[in-house]
Amino acid sequence: MDNRFTDIIQLIKQSRTNAIKAVNAELIKLYWNIGEYISKKIEISEWGDSVVTELANFLQTQEPEIKGFSDKNIWRMKQFYETYRDFPKLSPLVREISWTNNLLIFSRCKTIEEIEFYLKLVKQENYSKRELDRQISASFFERTMIGNSKLSPSVRENNKGLSNTFKDSYVFEFLNLPDPHSESDLKRGLVKQMKNFILELGKDFLFIGEEYKLQVGNSDFFIDLLFFHRGLQCLVAFELKADKFKPDHLGQLNFYLEALDRDVKKPNENPSIGVLLCKDKDSEVVEYALSRSLSPTMVSEYKTQLPDKKLLQQKLQELFDNETDEK
Repeated sequence: MDNRFTDIIQLIKQSRTNAIKAVNAELIKLYWNIGEYISKKIEISEWGDSVVTELANFLQTQEPEIKGFSDKNIWRMKQFYETYRDFPKLSPLVREISWTNNLLIFSRCKTIEEIEFYLKLVKQENYSKRELDRQISASFFERTMIGNSKLSPSVRENNKGLSNTFKDSYVFEFLNLPDPHSESDLKRGLVKQMKNFILELGKDFLFIGEEYKLQVGNSDFFIDLLFFHRGLQCLVAFELKADKFKPDHLGQLNFYLEALDRDVKKPNENPSIGVLLCKDKDSEVVEYALSRSLSPTMVSEYKTQLPDKKLLQQKLQELFDNETDEK
């Protein structure tokens, strides 16, 4: 009997969601307009810096029920406007996420490319403040951009729209793993902390299982972790190695991908992708190992502590400089 009313409940929930989005968009518009007004008044020397404090005090005295207009927050509105005024294509994006997440992005990101990346990511993944703060601290942008540049030709050719899906390195600071640790410790921790693991991977990853069984001939084989990616519409196999990358690791993973495509993949799905997740890797060795591989595999390393953001920014800048020189 209750099933008769599920559509009504869905309509109510959708209407509430739309109302919240509309209120948020109007709030962001208000903050933008206030920021623009103050910025222009200060630019033409009609107002001095002290006017913002006077304005905050005036609002508190005259309209005490209106919250969110401290001098600090009003200055943020000015900064918000000045950050985006020369980038009109980003204006629609800022209206689709919360003010709290907007604050995190324009106050912590250093380049407009990084800002745009997180604006799109928050909209796509629907991050909370805590989740976004973690991603910025974990250098999600830098690691993703570096990962895009390290994709092998075979992976690029066979999987369109792959950008921003995989990373050159993954950060598992939430595991609190001892050093040294075993592959079993790593796998057990990731499965136990699956919510945080999915946050690190991306919310399009759906967990299928650990020690996923493949039967080939009379033998059984087991994939460490198997996922399905909604956007790419393919299976993604993760093999874990608690030591440094070795070229012969790829043979095992390629075998698993072949078995997945022959026996598990559905006709409407794309070829499976493999990720070899190692404690450490030599980039030149990885490049050699993947140069003649036709299999859609990639090699990433994992860290058990938050990375050095400045070091990753420097590494990313070097990649951009090399690409510019090649052109």
